[in-house]
Amino acid sequence: MPQIPPNVPAAPAAQRPWLIQGGMGVGVSGRRLARAVSLEGQLGVVSGTALDVVLARVLQTGDPGGHARRALAAFPLPELAQTALDRYFREDGPGGGAPMRTTPRLRATGGAPAEILTVLGNFVEVWLAKEGHDGIVGIN
Repeated sequence: MPQIPPNVPAAPAAQRPWLIQGGMGVGVSGRRLARAVSLEGQLGVVSGTALDVVLARVLQTGDPGGHARRALAAFPLPELAQTALDRYFREDGPGGGAPMRTTPRLRATGGAPAEILTVLGNFVEVWLAKEGHDGIVGIN
């Protein structure tokens, strides 16, 4: 078991979550479930699997409710968020049977567009899960 460094106080047992939700994959361990668990004082965990693709799809379907765009507006590097909006956001959705834009793939050698979209997708899900409260939310 990892040891807590001596200069970092451990949280009192009463403040530690007794329930950790997560590990069920994309679409199940999502922001809504993680948020609900966190609001109950427990640890809600968002699945980080394929959130780059999820974000691209949400934006291409018009971002119903504007949730992804609201989260992207809070991203600390607005120029990176804007690159995703410029590439993927379609206000009226795909329309006319137009194909979805593909997303760049992560590679062992790196690749800025894929890494940026992955970071943005993870940021959006966690930000939305934490929006309006200070409960704990994790990501795996």
